[in-house]
Amino acid sequence: MAKSGHKGISRIDSPQKKMHGWYVRVRFNHQARAKFIPDRLHNGSRDESLVAAVEHRNRLERELGRPRTDWSVVGRNPRNVTGVAGVRRVVKKYKGKDGTVHLNEVYEVSWNAGRERRGRTSVSIKKYGESSAFRRACAIRREKERMMYGEPVSGKWAGALGKVCAA
Repeated sequence: MAKSGHKGISRIDSPQKKMHGWYVRVRFNHQARAKFIPDRLHNGSRDESLVAAVEHRNRLERELGRPRTDWSVVGRNPRNVTGVAGVRRVVKKYKGKDGTVHLNEVYEVSWNAGRERRGRTSVSIKKYGESSAFRRACAIRREKERMMYGEPVSGKWAGALGKVCAA
């Protein structure tokens, strides 16, 4: 976290350039926005310019569709073929009691379970079928996003569901 105590907001004090203020940066889904909020526009007050910087950061996050949280938020990734962040299709290997190796196709759901922890679960394709397993995995991911961020990350849930269900 920045010294300001707010994610994405850094203090810049440069006496040589007569620059004193807060630098706001927001990045989400391969888009980046930045703006310098100088103290001089806010009666020379560090505190007033910090309040303006926080308001500007929140406004930029709303424009980009990023949920307001201090946690890392994963947007779109070109390597994600399901179209839903945190949901992927994998083949898990496990050994049976007799020692034979079995393969199980699943949709694996992952999420941040805390600052240093990750949560992970999977939904069997064999048990629920392709489209039902994907829908269940997406429902789990949305619920975890509600717990983490207060709301699901806006994405192409319907488009991703339609794409997998049509296949």
